[in-house]
Amino acid sequence: MRIGHGSETSTDNLSDDDLVVRVVEGDRRAVQLLFARHQQRLYRFALRLVGKRATAEDIVSDVFVELWRNAASFEGRAQLSTWLLAIARNKAFAAMRRRTDQPLEDAIAIPDPATTADETLDAGKRGAVLRKCLDQLSAAHREIIDLVYYHEKSVDEVSTIVGVPAATVKTRMFYARKRLSELLRATGVETAQF
Repeated sequence: MRIGHGSETSTDNLSDDDLVVRVVEGDRRAVQLLFARHQQRLYRFALRLVGKRATAEDIVSDVFVELWRNAASFEGRAQLSTWLLAIARNKAFAAMRRRTDQPLEDAIAIPDPATTADETLDAGKRGAVLRKCLDQLSAAHREIIDLVYYHEKSVDEVSTIVGVPAATVKTRMFYARKRLSELLRATGVETAQF
């Protein structure tokens, strides 16, 4: 079925799993819809890992090329977003292995138009302190925090993405939160503010 042909069903309302089936069948519109649904989340995840906007954009493009080529290998044991994040993670680590030491670019902060200028400034300061503290965590701990809190993935999903047992994810999360709390306290920030 194609969009725009009378009473035919639109692919816009299909689940990710249904869209993957359509990708396997060669439906380019299904890939476009999956891209629209997941590209921002994948971009932010990749950017946190690699620190360069252009590299993160390339990774996202590569993830969807991989989806197009290998959609049939998606078995549906996890959410599609979990599978895509795992692919993005692998591509990010491959990109980091290829590059030499390069300075990190800061992520763009988008102010909330519903807040006052003072609230935006305070949130910006807190965000900057939090980013600085997150940067001081080990890569393994930063990754766990990113997946759990920014991408709202469960322990089992993080285990799948990172390729370690769920118990290891829990341990890393415990130590990451403990260390983050220590770092925030050292900057004079009460963790209840976050």
